[in-house]
Amino acid sequence: MTRIDFHSNVSHPLEYACRLTRKALAAGCQLVVRHQDVAQRTEFDQLLWTFSDVDFLPHVADDHPLAGLTPVLLSIDTDPGAIPAYHHNDILLNLADRIPADFNRFERLIEIVPQDPESTQAGRERYRHYQQQGYPLNHINAK
Repeated sequence: MTRIDFHSNVSHPLEYACRLTRKALAAGCQLVVRHQDVAQRTEFDQLLWTFSDVDFLPHVADDHPLAGLTPVLLSIDTDPGAIPAYHHNDILLNLADRIPADFNRFERLIEIVPQDPESTQAGRERYRHYQQQGYPLNHINAK
């Protein structure tokens, strides 16, 4: 069963996601980062290149020819089941507002919940959904 970690009260979600990505790669994990839209994915892509002077975090879009060889895939939440089967199944890092339809094929799902009221409400709804489905939930308060 997928383990689900909620990180709430996150003041800078994309920077926080970069740190989680670095930690996952250091642990030898592969991950898919699901974004709300193209703009968010583009911003995160640029941030992965610049947020640290000493880390290299190899990443590509999930439709890139090297996706099967790259440990971090950047996905857009245009279709809830859009991640092709050849992609990684270790960790799904969800930066989108809705529940990914295919989250249960991952060993772990990480939900990042920003501090703004709309995101907090959407995060609570996702938390309740997972809880009602019987998934093991962990809560990390980023404050």
